Amino acid sequence: MYTATLLLHSWLRWVVIVLGLLAVVKAITGRSSGRAWSPAEARAGRLFAIALDVQVLLGLLLYFVFSNLLSVAREDMGRAMASPTIRFWLVEHLTGMLVAVALAHIGSVRVRKASTDAVKYGRAALFYGLALLAVLLASPWPGLPHARPLFRW
Repeated sequence: MYTATLLLHSWLRWVVIVLGLLAVVKAITGRSSGRAWSPAEARAGRLFAIALDVQVLLGLLLYFVFSNLLSVAREDMGRAMASPTIRFWLVEHLTGMLVAVALAHIGSVRVRKASTDAVKYGRAALFYGLALLAVLLASPWPGLPHARPLFRW
């Protein structure tokens, strides 16, 4: 079960990134073109938030249920925090992704409550952009000490 969940979590990262880019690009181009806010823009942000929700759910399963390494690390937090790689998985990755989910959901609410189309586009660009940035910063990219492959098979 660990392997299947990890594989799905790894591939869903790309769905999250693509949907995040789509939501941000739609917001920026909508604002700069002056077009009216439409259901397509709202759907882009909603799909980004949903993909993040599913991704975090899979990540929490890995974190609390399936990962033996993190189970052992949580038993001795002092020792785990001394290792940059274990600290990344135990604290930094989790925190970054939870921040991303919070920003996407706060953005969805703030966009929905905005009074004008320009404000909706501005808030969408800001919150979805920050959420996407949090995802990118908290991901284990190749070349980092805690790197993981871009594509798992």
